[in-house]
Amino acid sequence: MSTEEPPPQPRRRGFRTGRLEAFSDGVFAIAVTLLVLDIAVSANAGHHLLRSIIDLWPAYLAYVVSFSTIGAAWLAHNAITEYLDRTDAAFVRLNLLLLLFVSFLPFPTRLFADYIGQDSSERVAATFYGISLLLASTMLLVLWRYAVWAHLVRPDAGDEEIQLLTQRLTPGLGGYLVLIVSGLFVPIVAVIGYLGIALYYIIPFRRLSAGFTPSRWRRGRAGRQGPD
Repeated sequence: MSTEEPPPQPRRRGFRTGRLEAFSDGVFAIAVTLLVLDIAVSANAGHHLLRSIIDLWPAYLAYVVSFSTIGAAWLAHNAITEYLDRTDAAFVRLNLLLLLFVSFLPFPTRLFADYIGQDSSERVAATFYGISLLLASTMLLVLWRYAVWAHLVRPDAGDEEIQLLTQRLTPGLGGYLVLIVSGLFVPIVAVIGYLGIALYYIIPFRRLSAGFTPSRWRRGRAGRQGPD
């Protein structure tokens, strides 16, 4: 009987995803919290408090749009990390760039809320807002495409699942480009369009959310339901 120990397996290069997910979740949570801090009435509202609250409708609209967009980005980011087997140095840095754009969103949100209804300033604010949303959405797609290109995705992930998530992350980019141009003429319509894009990713219809539901979740649910 041979007593020789088997040769050690080569160490797989890469990083675990746990710390990346925890840090990312923290940044997403802080970003949505900062949004609400910009909603406030003046200290001298006095007897006109109700009117002052109503007059804040641009801030409410911008808050809902940004909250929905960050929520949609978090759902997409969650789907991406669920498919990951590991990460590497480049993926971690791309993820930091994504978080840079996400954490920046409270600023253009406040900018739009402050300048809506002010002619040319409104157009500049809406355009800047749309570009910020576009950059965050673009980085999500870049992050996922890099993960696929660098073979960071779990080996058991099927090609159909990978293509489905890629398709789910892509359409919003064209929508943002169209709405950014529209914002130069009708800013409020563009902002409502931004909300529509976010809701497209958030609404939990089976067909719409399929790309954001990792395969192991779907297999587990199917196993519990059993065959028809």
